[in-house]
Amino acid sequence: MRAIIKAAPGVGMTVAEVPTPRCGPADVLIKVKAAGVCGTDLHIWEWDRWASNRIRPPVTIGHEFAGEIVDLGPEALAAGILRPGDLVTAEGHIVCGHCLQCRTGHGHLCKRTKIIGVDRDGAFADFIAMPASNIVKLHGIPVEVGAIMDPVGNAVHTVLEGVEIPGSTVFVLGCGPIGCFAVGVAKAAGASLVIASDLNDMRLDLARSMGADLVLNPMSDDVVSRVLEATHGNGVDLVCEMSGHPAGHAQAFKAARLGGRVNLLGTPSQSTEVDFAHEIIFRGLTLYGVTGRKMYSTWNTMARMIRSGQLDPRPVITHRFPLESIAEAIAVIKEGRAGKVILEIDR
Repeated sequence: MRAIIKAAPGVGMTVAEVPTPRCGPADVLIKVKAAGVCGTDLHIWEWDRWASNRIRPPVTIGHEFAGEIVDLGPEALAAGILRPGDLVTAEGHIVCGHCLQCRTGHGHLCKRTKIIGVDRDGAFADFIAMPASNIVKLHGIPVEVGAIMDPVGNAVHTVLEGVEIPGSTVFVLGCGPIGCFAVGVAKAAGASLVIASDLNDMRLDLARSMGADLVLNPMSDDVVSRVLEATHGNGVDLVCEMSGHPAGHAQAFKAARLGGRVNLLGTPSQSTEVDFAHEIIFRGLTLYGVTGRKMYSTWNTMARMIRSGQLDPRPVITHRFPLESIAEAIAVIKEGRAGKVILEIDR
C-alpha cells in the first residue's frame, strides 16, 4: 500500500510502498479515506528536538483520520458492534487499560500511551489497523469531518472542562485550527461572549467564521485591555490558552476574572516565568492542563454536537491535497497560510 513514512532521521517524509498492516484478533482494518495534517506532523517533518527525541524511524505518520472498515479480527467481529462497511474514525491514543489512570477513568493520561503516527504506524496510508476498542462509528457524520474529530475533540475537552459554559464569557488565545474549533465549541455550548486572539489575520477570519464575537491581534490591540473592556472590567470566566507561548500565558492569567479558570492546551517549547503569588494564587485562578480527549466522554459529546448541527468544524478546513502531495500540505501549514489541511486518500 501507499504510505507517508519517516524513513530516517532528518527533514522531510517519504511516500513509499509498504506492506498492508495485518489485522490482529481484536483489531479492525480500515481503508483510510481522509486524514488531517496537524502541527505534530510538522514537527516530525522538521525533525525538531521533540521529534528527534520521540520518533523512531521508520514509521508511518498521521494520527487524524476516517475511513471504512474492511476487515475485523475474530474477537472484534464476535463483539457484534462493528461490521465491514462501517464508516469510522478512531481515538489515536492507545492505552494500556491497567495503570492507575486507566482504572480510575483517566485513560487519556495513561503513562503507557502509544500514539498512532508517532509511537506506532499511523494513518497517512491506504490502510491502518486499529484496536476495535478505539473505534468510533461516524453514524452519518461526513468522512471529512470524521477525519478531524481528533483535534475537534481537543477543543471540546479544552472548552467544556470545569466550566458551565451557557451564559459564560470565553477567551480563546491562539487561533490555529484547534483554537478555531474551540471558538465554535464555545458558541455551540451557549457562551454569551467569545473573544479570539491571534497574530495571523487569516486565522482571525476563520475564528470569525466559527462565531467569534470579538477578534484581537496583539500586533495592533492591547489584548488584555480590550478583554477587560468587553467584560465590564471583570475579565472572562474561561481562558482557553492554545498558543503555548509565554506571552500567551501572561495574557491568559491577566484576562481571566478573579476566581476564573485557565485551561491550557498549547504546548510550550520554552519555559514560562510565572509570578504565582500575584498572577495565580491571589487571583484565585484554576489552571487545568489538557491532554488529548477524555476517553470516551469527549467523543460522545463531540459527536452529538456535530450530528445535531450545533457544531460544524468545516469552515476551518482550507486546503485538501492528495496523499502524494504531503510536501505541499506541510508547506502551507509552515507558512501560516492554512487552517485545517486534509489529505484525501481514497477519492
